[in-house]
Amino acid sequence: MPRVVRARITPNSRKGPLVEILDDGSLQLYVRAAAVEGKANKAALLLLAEHYAVPKSAVRLSAGATSRFKRFEIDD
Repeated sequence: MPRVVRARITPNSRKGPLVEILDDGSLQLYVRAAAVEGKANKAALLLLAEHYAVPKSAVRLSAGATSRFKRFEIDD
């Protein structure tokens, strides 16, 4: 069963790449990539794979492709 992670993405961030855990258990992802042509989504996938120490093929965007708020599934 995959782990479901809720995340808020901040593209074009000078602070990133960085993962912060928020009080409600969701994640705040800061990525340097722009939010055009899925570049920020791809950067978020790579950042989550690194954060959870899983291969990038184990991380999938399941909801929120065009939203700031996204849901990812991560296979353990």
